[in-house]
Parts: sequence; C-alpha cells; structure tokens
Amino acid sequence: MRRVPLHAAKDDLSKYLRDAEKEEIVITRHGKPAGVLIGFSSEDDWFEYRLDHDPRFLRRIAQARRSIAAGKGIKLEEADL
Repeated sequence: MRRVPLHAAKDDLSKYLRDAEKEEIVITRHGKPAGVLIGFSSEDDWFEYRLDHDPRFLRRIAQARRSIAAGKGIKLEEADL
C-alpha cells in the first residue's frame, strides 16, 4: 500500500489508476489518509470487488453457510442443474 498526496494524484490520475491495479494507493490530504484508490485490471475484478463488498450478497452467503452447517444443504452431485 502506497501513500500519495492528493495534489500528486490529481496531477497524474491516469498513472495512479494504472499503479492501483497492482497495489492500493492511499490518497492523503495534509499528510492524513483521505481515501483509497483501488484499480481493476478487468471487469471480472470489478465484479468480484462489488460482490465482496455487497452487504446483501454477504448476508446470503452467511445464511447459506448456516443452512449447510445445520445439515439443510444438498450435495452438488444431487443438485438438479
């Protein structure tokens, strides 16, 4: 994770977006963290990020895990797909 002052990020945003594909860039204002720049190298990366941070999706995953732990799930081989 790299720290970059806001003025530098504003002056060369394209460069920092490319850099953010490899590592998160913390944008600072007056030396203090103000935000994080996260880059995506593909639309799949963007989709995965959205799922990882979607509270509704995370609740459904947690509910499914509880169901499986309670023995209410079915094996993939038994699923009618």
